[in-house]
Amino acid sequence: MAAERWMLQTKKADFHEMARIHHITPVTARIIRNRDIVGEEAVEKYLRGSLKDLYSPHLLKDMDLAVEILKEKTEQGKRIRIVGDYDIDGVCSTYLLYRALTRIGANVDYEIPDRIKDGYGINESIICAAAEDGVDTILTCDNGIAAVAQISLAKELGLTVLITDHHDIMQEDGHDLLPPADAVVNPKQSDCSYPYPEICGGMVAYKLVKALYEAFSVPEEDWLSMLEFAAIATVGDVMKLRDENRIIVKEGLKRIANTKSIGLLKLIERNDLDKDQITAYHIGFVIGPCLNAGGRLQTAKLALSLLLCEDGEEADQLAMELKDLNDQRKDMTKQGTEEAIAQVEECYRDDKVLVAYLPSCHESLAGIIAGRLREQYQKPAFVLTDGEECAKGSGRSIEQYHMFEGLVKVKDLLLKFGGHPMAAGLSLEKENIDEFRRRLNEEAELTEDDFVRKIWIDVPMPLDYINEPLIEELELLEPFGQGNEKPLFALKGLHIRSVRVLGKNRNAVKFSLADDKGVPIDAMLFTDGDAFLEELGRSRVIDVIYYPTVNVYNGSRTLQIIIKNYKIPV
Repeated sequence: MAAERWMLQTKKADFHEMARIHHITPVTARIIRNRDIVGEEAVEKYLRGSLKDLYSPHLLKDMDLAVEILKEKTEQGKRIRIVGDYDIDGVCSTYLLYRALTRIGANVDYEIPDRIKDGYGINESIICAAAEDGVDTILTCDNGIAAVAQISLAKELGLTVLITDHHDIMQEDGHDLLPPADAVVNPKQSDCSYPYPEICGGMVAYKLVKALYEAFSVPEEDWLSMLEFAAIATVGDVMKLRDENRIIVKEGLKRIANTKSIGLLKLIERNDLDKDQITAYHIGFVIGPCLNAGGRLQTAKLALSLLLCEDGEEADQLAMELKDLNDQRKDMTKQGTEEAIAQVEECYRDDKVLVAYLPSCHESLAGIIAGRLREQYQKPAFVLTDGEECAKGSGRSIEQYHMFEGLVKVKDLLLKFGGHPMAAGLSLEKENIDEFRRRLNEEAELTEDDFVRKIWIDVPMPLDYINEPLIEELELLEPFGQGNEKPLFALKGLHIRSVRVLGKNRNAVKFSLADDKGVPIDAMLFTDGDAFLEELGRSRVIDVIYYPTVNVYNGSRTLQIIIKNYKIPV
């Protein structure tokens, strides 16, 4: 595993004054400042932001134009085809647009590219098929911004093309390189005045739905009744839970229990989750992977069919199928990860940017395995597999390495690529793999220090600060996730009064701890229990990074801490 350094956040503010103004404790005030939320208005929005704080869709460049065109095409009964993408963001975007266009009476259908056959985004064969089917207008979601040649072909064939996307835009001579579409809705355009451009494809689609519903005088409640899908897309596409993303996720999670999608409820049920207690974690690690599994191993249309399904029995069948596919995907991922780690250990241990080539690995798993490599080594990682004609791959990055820019530097070796700072996808000829690895490493300006995992501690909080009101107050900071991480507290030199391993897999360790003043607390650590006891040896002192919780057992409530990281002082 990568080396680890514990760092204490030292951002300054008048925490007592913040606490007084916003009716919170100084501890919570400090955590909020650590998230770079500054200024009274921003703090209030962070703590108590609601749907009224969402930005108007009309602030997005070309939004009004896109609505005008769709309104005209709908009224003329022209055929509209939505072209989505096979991941969770693409599936949710397609769902939102399809539901909305159906609601306003449009003549609409959808197409989702096949991950293996078509690759990412709209391609020539999808465009030609649309033209042959008599489609008048193509509406993309979560893709299309990089498809300059493909959209040019669509225009030559006489199609109207509307792009909704959120991916980074290629630059040429300091200008956005845009496809020749009739309207382009993407907050990343340099002349777009949208206040918060870091939204996902599902959010862009959701904004379009709002503007469309306004144009057709559809009640706002109909728009709000699909809010959970913008939330699922935001978490699933690992967007930063900041600003309006956080509001959408917070509000969307509340609405999941009453969703109109029978399919979503069946998927929650099949995964033994409580529909009233769904968190961002459940979306990111349970629901999301199931919705993604269709696009990875079969077709993303499976996930879309589930969400659109109106028959309970059929929805249950589809939910079961997606859950089974996800279980299969987990096994394949485990095998691929072991293979990739073995390859790195044997040949590329000293590389700054890891490139593992797993020819027989299912290409849809490359991104997940790249993520596991990044976690293991705290280095940017690419995993390449054999596609039908060339090698294809996905990368996952660390904060210090802008992955998209890294690929731009070696673009002469690539057939196709796209992405953003933290993740990317690409294809290249197999004979260029070694050169790709060599050049990426040559160009990477990374130091050994970048490969040390930094764990940021919010507050070195003594045990006697922990109480139920504080734990309750910390819930105001939820939902936690990318860009709004769960707060971490730390304490050194806790005395271990007792320790034992629990669970049939012996993967939980229960402690009774006390600080120097004798203040006691129970603690849990989830890890390989026997390996931990061996590491602990005779030591009876431990340094911990923790999060406080209330343990409810047989009706009694006790304070406890969940240990996230630990060090055994030498």
